Amino acid sequence: MDDSKVVGGKVKKPGKRGRKPAKIDLKAKLERSRQSARECRARKKLRYQYLEELVSSRERAICALREELEMYKQWCMAMDQGKIPSEIKALLTGEEQGKAQQNSTKFAKAGKTEANSSNP
Repeated sequence: MDDSKVVGGKVKKPGKRGRKPAKIDLKAKLERSRQSARECRARKKLRYQYLEELVSSRERAICALREELEMYKQWCMAMDQGKIPSEIKALLTGEEQGKAQQNSTKFAKAGKTEANSSNP
Protein backbone atom coordinates (compact mmCIF):
# COMPACT_ATOMS: atom_id res chain seq x y z
CA MET A 1 0.00 0.00 0.00
CA ASP A 2 2.09 2.87 1.34
CA ASP A 3 5.90 2.79 1.27
CA SER A 4 6.28 5.35 4.08
CA LYS A 5 8.12 4.45 7.26
CA VAL A 6 7.51 5.77 10.76
CA VAL A 7 10.73 6.94 12.38
CA GLY A 8 10.61 8.74 15.71
CA GLY A 9 6.93 9.63 15.30
CA LYS A 10 7.48 11.17 11.85
CA VAL A 11 6.42 9.72 8.55
CA LYS A 12 9.30 9.42 6.06
CA LYS A 13 8.75 8.87 2.37
CA PRO A 14 11.40 7.10 0.35
CA GLY A 15 11.69 9.82 -2.30
CA LYS A 16 9.91 12.57 -4.14
CA ARG A 17 7.06 11.49 -6.31
CA GLY A 18 5.78 13.11 -9.44
CA ARG A 19 7.44 14.77 -12.36
CA LYS A 20 10.72 16.52 -11.69
CA PRO A 21 11.01 20.04 -13.13
CA ALA A 22 13.05 20.29 -16.28
CA LYS A 23 16.47 21.90 -16.01
CA ILE A 24 16.00 25.57 -16.89
CA ASP A 25 18.53 27.00 -19.24
CA LEU A 26 20.98 28.97 -17.09
CA LYS A 27 21.25 31.81 -19.61
CA ALA A 28 17.47 32.26 -19.65
CA LYS A 29 17.35 32.17 -15.86
CA LEU A 30 20.13 34.76 -15.64
CA GLU A 31 18.38 37.01 -18.16
CA ARG A 32 15.10 36.76 -16.21
CA SER A 33 16.97 37.71 -13.05
CA ARG A 34 18.56 40.71 -14.79
CA GLN A 35 15.20 41.84 -16.17
CA SER A 36 13.62 41.56 -12.74
CA ALA A 37 16.46 43.65 -11.26
CA ARG A 38 15.96 46.31 -13.97
CA GLU A 39 12.24 46.49 -13.21
CA CYS A 40 12.96 46.70 -9.49
CA ARG A 41 15.37 49.61 -10.01
CA ALA A 42 12.81 51.39 -12.22
CA ARG A 43 10.10 50.98 -9.56
CA LYS A 44 12.48 52.25 -6.90
CA LYS A 45 13.35 55.30 -9.01
CA LEU A 46 9.66 56.12 -9.54
CA ARG A 47 8.94 55.68 -5.84
CA TYR A 48 11.75 58.10 -4.92
CA GLN A 49 10.55 60.65 -7.50
CA TYR A 50 7.03 60.45 -6.07
CA LEU A 51 8.31 60.91 -2.52
CA GLU A 52 10.48 63.88 -3.54
CA GLU A 53 7.49 65.56 -5.21
CA LEU A 54 5.40 64.89 -2.13
CA VAL A 55 8.05 66.43 0.16
CA SER A 56 8.45 69.50 -2.04
CA SER A 57 4.68 70.09 -2.17
CA ARG A 58 4.47 69.77 1.62
CA GLU A 59 7.40 72.21 2.00
CA ARG A 60 5.60 74.73 -0.24
CA ALA A 61 2.44 74.33 1.85
CA ILE A 62 4.46 74.89 5.04
CA CYS A 63 5.99 78.09 3.61
CA ALA A 64 2.53 79.38 2.64
CA LEU A 65 1.21 78.64 6.14
CA ARG A 66 4.19 80.39 7.75
CA GLU A 67 3.55 83.48 5.62
CA GLU A 68 -0.13 83.40 6.59
CA LEU A 69 0.80 83.04 10.28
CA GLU A 70 3.19 86.00 10.03
CA MET A 71 0.43 88.08 8.45
CA TYR A 72 -1.96 87.19 11.29
CA LYS A 73 0.73 88.06 13.86
CA GLN A 74 1.16 91.47 12.25
CA TRP A 75 -2.60 92.02 12.26
CA CYS A 76 -2.74 91.12 15.97
CA MET A 77 0.12 93.49 16.82
CA ALA A 78 -1.63 96.28 14.88
CA MET A 79 -4.91 95.62 16.72
CA ASP A 80 -3.04 95.62 20.07
CA GLN A 81 -1.87 99.13 19.18
CA GLY A 82 -5.46 100.18 18.49
CA LYS A 83 -5.20 100.12 14.69
CA ILE A 84 -7.51 98.06 12.53
CA PRO A 85 -5.71 96.76 9.44
CA SER A 86 -7.35 97.53 6.12
CA GLU A 87 -7.45 93.81 5.26
CA ILE A 88 -9.62 93.09 8.29
CA LYS A 89 -11.89 96.01 7.43
CA ALA A 90 -12.24 94.64 3.92
CA LEU A 91 -13.03 91.18 5.28
CA LEU A 92 -15.65 92.55 7.66
CA THR A 93 -17.33 94.73 5.06
CA GLY A 94 -17.24 91.81 2.61
CA GLU A 95 -18.96 89.57 5.15
CA GLU A 96 -21.57 92.23 5.91
CA GLN A 97 -22.27 92.70 2.22
CA GLY A 98 -22.46 88.92 1.76
CA LYS A 99 -24.97 88.62 4.61
CA ALA A 100 -27.03 91.47 3.19
CA GLN A 101 -27.06 89.82 -0.23
CA GLN A 102 -28.07 86.49 1.30
CA ASN A 103 -30.91 88.13 3.22
CA SER A 104 -32.13 90.02 0.14
CA THR A 105 -32.14 86.83 -1.96
CA LYS A 106 -34.05 85.00 0.80
CA PHE A 107 -36.69 87.74 0.83
CA ALA A 108 -36.86 87.74 -2.96
CA LYS A 109 -37.33 83.96 -3.04
CA ALA A 110 -39.96 84.18 -0.30
CA GLY A 111 -41.80 86.86 -2.29
CA LYS A 112 -41.75 84.71 -5.44
CA THR A 113 -43.12 81.66 -3.61
CA GLU A 114 -45.91 83.76 -2.07
CA ALA A 115 -46.78 85.20 -5.46
CA ASN A 116 -46.85 81.75 -7.03
CA SER A 117 -49.02 80.30 -4.27
CA SER A 118 -51.59 83.15 -4.48
CA ASN A 119 -52.08 82.70 -8.25
CA PRO A 120 -54.22 79.60 -8.99
